[in-house]
Amino acid sequence: MLKFILKRLLIAIPTMFCIVLLVFSLVHATPGTPFDGERALSPEALQQLLHQYRLDLPLWKQFFLYVNDLLHGNFGESYKFIGQSINSLLFPDNMGGFWVTLRLATYSMIVAIPLGIVLGCYAGLHKNSWFDRIVVVVNMVCSAVPTIVTGPLMVLIFAVTLHWLPASGWGSGDFAHLCMPVTALTLAYSPTIAFVTRGSIIDVLNSNFIRTARAKGLSPENIIFKHAIRPTLIPVVSLLGPMFAGVLVGAIVTEQVFALPGLGILTTNAATNRDYSLVLGITILGSFLTILFNVLVDVLYFFLDPKIKQE
Repeated sequence: MLKFILKRLLIAIPTMFCIVLLVFSLVHATPGTPFDGERALSPEALQQLLHQYRLDLPLWKQFFLYVNDLLHGNFGESYKFIGQSINSLLFPDNMGGFWVTLRLATYSMIVAIPLGIVLGCYAGLHKNSWFDRIVVVVNMVCSAVPTIVTGPLMVLIFAVTLHWLPASGWGSGDFAHLCMPVTALTLAYSPTIAFVTRGSIIDVLNSNFIRTARAKGLSPENIIFKHAIRPTLIPVVSLLGPMFAGVLVGAIVTEQVFALPGLGILTTNAATNRDYSLVLGITILGSFLTILFNVLVDVLYFFLDPKIKQE
């Protein structure tokens, strides 16, 4: 088990290094400087700012200094919010930044994963029924319609027309303010989980070991809950790592629709203000979380799939 985890970590470390190198190179390949604006700075003031942020150093030296800061948990300083570190913008003491995005994504997955698994299992156990057809159609529709469309529609219906829920804002993170954003993200991901679960349980129920269990006279409940569920979840688990990272990215778009003070606002401000260090920090944070969740999924695979243990 420990050897398996160490092997995955040894793969993840050079992957993360390559991502940091690529993102750093792309950000610094952008024409101009972060301090270019409508009002031109004097050469002396510009040189002072470049020196303060180490932008007057050779690019290779800037990179290794930045990697050294990352190893110490420091994302650097903002180019636009003078005197503020990227850490304080991403992880503020109050509820905002990454904490809002993480909370929104976590709530969405807590709803989407069990809902998708239950619906997918029921659809697969009742293949070609009306319920199964509904699950397939809903998956196609929700996959085609992004949250940037479903979000405003929900605002129009539940906030503007029916006046049931607030149209935007975080409030205190209560149910009323979280209901529509969580629902929008759940609609985006739960049908996919249901569709994968449906296909997986259909394949498992047609496998040889299930036929053997039926031949032994085991009850359908015993076959499903004792023998079929575990292998059914293996393809679903493979979705969870990339999906949770996708929910974090999707949450950024959803935050724009519902005006939530998460990474979405920071990403937009960083792009429009050319705050390269903030763009770099958000991108690297997202990449790190993607790799972390994939490693966790591999560990879950270790427990669910006996073949990996044998290898």
